Amino acid sequence: MKLRLFLAFVLTSLSAPAAAAQCLLCAPDKASGAAAREAEVPLRVEVETRLDLGRVAVGAMGGAVTVDPVSGARRLSGDVVDLGGFALTGIVTVRGAPGAEVRVILPASVDLEGGHGRTARVTDLATDLSAAPRLGPDGRLQFRFGGRLQIAGADDGDYRGRIPVTVEYQ
Repeated sequence: MKLRLFLAFVLTSLSAPAAAAQCLLCAPDKASGAAAREAEVPLRVEVETRLDLGRVAVGAMGGAVTVDPVSGARRLSGDVVDLGGFALTGIVTVRGAPGAEVRVILPASVDLEGGHGRTARVTDLATDLSAAPRLGPDGRLQFRFGGRLQIAGADDGDYRGRIPVTVEYQ
């Protein structure tokens, strides 16, 4: 028996300026000047596109749906059949101090809620960012993210949840 499963995710965004203690007795240097400049320009995080794993049918054995953040490709494994629809990576735009290095933090996993008290878990959340991402000269950085959803055989439904994205000045 095949069951329908439709998934869509919504991002919540959190931006936190770097909290750096400053020595009032020390002479200002370039590093503290950069920190002060960054503190004056708060980070703004905007969701451009929500992560969507599309529509699939799940068999009794269950399976997984994965969306790659770099290519945007959706991969199905196990007893899962593609029912169409578009799978989309999440796209986030960050704005702040031009040239500033930032740190993007995604949770290790996120629980989604479906009907009748059912839950599903997204794991392996990953971005297409380099190891040391920086805002561009225009103060803007855009990145994509994807993840993996493991689906049990009896877990049909429309699952939704929020994926907290935290961005901080480095």
